Amino acid sequence: MAERLYGGIEAGGTKWVCAIGTGPDDIRAEILFPTTTPTETLGQAIAFFRAHQPAQLAAIGVGSFGPVDLNRASPSYGFITTTPKPGWSNTDVVGALTQALGRPVGFDTDVNVALLGEWRWGAARDCDVAVYITVGTGIGGGAMVGGRLVHGLIHPEMGHIHPVRDPARDPFPGICPYHGDCLEGLACGPAMKARWQTPAEQLPPDHPAWELEADYLGQAMATLLCMLSPERIIIGGGVMSQPQMFPLVRKATQRWLNGYLQHPRILDNPAELIVPPGLGARAGVLGAIALAMAAAEGY
Repeated sequence: MAERLYGGIEAGGTKWVCAIGTGPDDIRAEILFPTTTPTETLGQAIAFFRAHQPAQLAAIGVGSFGPVDLNRASPSYGFITTTPKPGWSNTDVVGALTQALGRPVGFDTDVNVALLGEWRWGAARDCDVAVYITVGTGIGGGAMVGGRLVHGLIHPEMGHIHPVRDPARDPFPGICPYHGDCLEGLACGPAMKARWQTPAEQLPPDHPAWELEADYLGQAMATLLCMLSPERIIIGGGVMSQPQMFPLVRKATQRWLNGYLQHPRILDNPAELIVPPGLGARAGVLGAIALAMAAAEGY
């Protein structure tokens, strides 16, 4: 029997990454291109998969920016729905890929898919309950409970919870077009740039921006620990590439919990609780390959 290969698409609002392989140590082909219009972007993805061993391609997995419709009974299943990204509202991603490639297509949020990759091959391998947060152009979060990704009414939108903002300390009103000062509106990369008039990556390590950023993220971590009690919280995204951020976020999380949750991993070993992705920047596309494996088996 011919070897099965799987396709993965990390469908981000800024760029798409497509790959073919079977896991972290076996990527046969890969491409990265900017997210432009739906027609052009989907066309590039389709052309990539058609060009690389189509006979062996068992299925494709897609981790997409959103919001998206994950309800298989819905007429808009597989669509990107009410996204603020211009031109992408009501885009049928699954339908376009299925029609063009004739393969099963697994579909989920980008953060859920990244978590799936981390659960299979990375930092969440030993976890029954885990959370993945990305802090970059936006803020999103995915969750796994009982070894299954959480969907529900729609899907988690952890970037739009509301942290406590002290207007005296931080008069910045936030940039979220829906909520203003939600977590994403206060702590995503573009919010940092708007608040400090400088891109986050150009701010020095001792700039007060980082303490404030860690405070908002620590509030979010404390909230997630109270709500879901995850065994591990994985935080990815460009904002977290600053080496000082993980220690700052861990301390802020402890400060906001204030001793209420008594567990050694929270109190004594937060470096085992709040961690970077084990798969690094490849968590998204590798998670999409893991999703394709499930789709090939009918899940």
